[in-house]
Amino acid sequence: MILVQRGRGGWVSRRPIARAIALVTLGAMLALAGCSSKKTTGVGDNTGANPLGEGGVGAGGGSSLEALQKGTLGSGQGGPLTDIHFGYNEYTIEPQDGSILKTNASWLQAHPQNRVQVEGHCDERGSEEYNIALGAKRAQAAKDYLVTLGIPGNRVSTISYGKELPVCTEHDESCWSQNRRDHFAVSQ
Repeated sequence: MILVQRGRGGWVSRRPIARAIALVTLGAMLALAGCSSKKTTGVGDNTGANPLGEGGVGAGGGSSLEALQKGTLGSGQGGPLTDIHFGYNEYTIEPQDGSILKTNASWLQAHPQNRVQVEGHCDERGSEEYNIALGAKRAQAAKDYLVTLGIPGNRVSTISYGKELPVCTEHDESCWSQNRRDHFAVSQ
């Protein structure tokens, strides 16, 4: 038995095994809390959470799952920004997408009062966690490209929807290629 002084209350008995068990139990509880499989909230969950990410960028008033799936949410004032697409398990900007991003950057330079949220999307293959991470890399790649074209980084935010908001729900390559995209939601 080990005696430990507890403030002005005197000495108390502290068993090393009990302390070790308590520390292991605490560590296990923390590890389990970090591995929660809690699903993220989405559009229409009525939780009050903003599914569009930081600052509500992209929210166009009456947001709906259908508008998100069609890629029309937040396209405000005609929203001339065009989506770009990616290869399977890729997040690099291809040359044809570079020209689309240049056109998008030109529009953003002509409309300095607008902000844009880059939404990263994936096809249905792969785990939720993998697709969320891949969607985030895709959105960040487009943001970085826009910043190199002169768009201030504080006007561009990113969010990843992973495989949660597909444009096409068929189970073939032509459909999957439509879902591997970055969508540009414009707001003021």
